[in-house]
Amino acid sequence: MTLPGQIINAAGTLTRLSAGPLAPGVLQAMEAADAASVDMVHYHAHAGARIAAATGAESGLATSGASAGLLLAAAACLARDDFARMNALPRTGDLREIVIARSHRNGYDHALRMAGARLVEVGLPEPAAGAGVRDVEPWEYAAAIGPRSAAVAFTATRANAAQLPEIAAAAHAAGVPVIVDAAAELPPAANLRRFIADGADLVTFSGGKVLGGPAGTGLLAGRRDLIASAALQSLDLDVRLADFAPVPDFIDMTRFAGLPRHGVGRAAKLGKHEIAGLLAALDHFLAEGDAARHARWLGVVSDLAGTLPKARAAILHGSDTNRIPLLMLGFADADAAQAADRQMRARPVPVHLGTDPGDPAALLVNPVCLRAGDQAALAEALNAVL
Repeated sequence: MTLPGQIINAAGTLTRLSAGPLAPGVLQAMEAADAASVDMVHYHAHAGARIAAATGAESGLATSGASAGLLLAAAACLARDDFARMNALPRTGDLREIVIARSHRNGYDHALRMAGARLVEVGLPEPAAGAGVRDVEPWEYAAAIGPRSAAVAFTATRANAAQLPEIAAAAHAAGVPVIVDAAAELPPAANLRRFIADGADLVTFSGGKVLGGPAGTGLLAGRRDLIASAALQSLDLDVRLADFAPVPDFIDMTRFAGLPRHGVGRAAKLGKHEIAGLLAALDHFLAEGDAARHARWLGVVSDLAGTLPKARAAILHGSDTNRIPLLMLGFADADAAQAADRQMRARPVPVHLGTDPGDPAALLVNPVCLRAGDQAALAEALNAVL
């Protein structure tokens, strides 16, 4: 069956291109979840324990994507255990600032601002501007943290992840938690644990990219008290206090004298089907392992490379099992690459390729989202254009 808008996605796990394919077992898990009704608070607690086990965190929360994870993380840091603050968000009172490096800002930090935070920028992205070699340093975070600071936000990349322990130490010295956006930082699987081990108090991952879960899912892992705050601001709390009995490791109700109203995260709710699929995807991701996953992807790009002119195609990350292997297609200049990209998208079944901002004369084939039957059609299209 051909779907409206169907394409060949060789660009990667982009949400606008419907994210990644579901991992084996995900659809079956979602179907099994449909066979019974559940108490969603208890099911969330079960999922949180599974996420905690996979990440090394104290607790976890299944979310409706990594962006929703950022919203809930910000809400948790802004409100903590204060129900009046939860009810008031996105109005925040005095505790309302999140410190973030200028070079870490992107369109997704809107999720932090949706919770009510005001972002305080530190550092100068001089390498990106071609003006120097220094970006942001730990002392700049420390200098910016004050009595109105609710958190430090850190957007993790392969290039900056080594800075996190120092930055977390500076934040913790001031009593401020650290939120890490690690939405696309898988693989390697070790990154599920890395950011918590390096000092993150809350870290969010996408569930619908390489993990292989439903596109609208994500993981939030971190401190038990902050996860409880995030959960209380997203769960359905239209219930009498006497009837609300969550697992204490998930939400310890002995600390509270009541329940807040529906919070800012209620719009980001997740259903039982998505949670079941997310957990199945997490299990498969950990069971397959980086080496087997890399070999599977490398086989795809190697087969494609064998069908193309050798002078035009090269494999990137072929021996690095911590990264996704890519097929790079070289062109005479940026104009030629853009023309080829337009031709690929103009085909009867449009082909979407990846781009590299650092090399505008190249196009990339990412194998993660290629489905059965895509490979032959992609090879034909590439040869026609090349």
